[in-house]
Amino acid sequence: MAMRHWLVKTEPEVYSIDHLRRDGSTKWDRVRNHQAKLFLRDGMQPGDRVLVYHSNAEPTGVVGIAVVVGAAVPDETQFRKGDEAHEPRATREAPVWWARTLRFERRFANCITLQELRAEPRLAGMRLLARGNRLSVMPVAAAEFA
Repeated sequence: MAMRHWLVKTEPEVYSIDHLRRDGSTKWDRVRNHQAKLFLRDGMQPGDRVLVYHSNAEPTGVVGIAVVVGAAVPDETQFRKGDEAHEPRATREAPVWWARTLRFERRFANCITLQELRAEPRLAGMRLLARGNRLSVMPVAAAEFA
């Protein structure tokens, strides 16, 4: 199967590319959108490369690259009563939400800002740039990744 490319959004105040660099890898969890969940669970494969995008930041943009490691696993936060990510419908036998491990690959010297992405004609079809797009996990075409 060919390697795929992805983009994940994170708020740097919560978990930034620098946190990922420090930690080396992390479980990408707390995703609570069904389409994004399907990308995490069924789409991502080990070895896929991932653009890390800082949202709700100044500036917003792509700040580095991570790599998918291992299989999808149930998101443990869904089982924690009292956690804001708790999912009452979830059981160990039938989890609702999934996570993937992402490993740090590199941090860019400079953020590639949303404005710079929008100004690049070759990225006109990029899902990130579509009006109303709120997904925190999304596929990226190989040409867009490059």
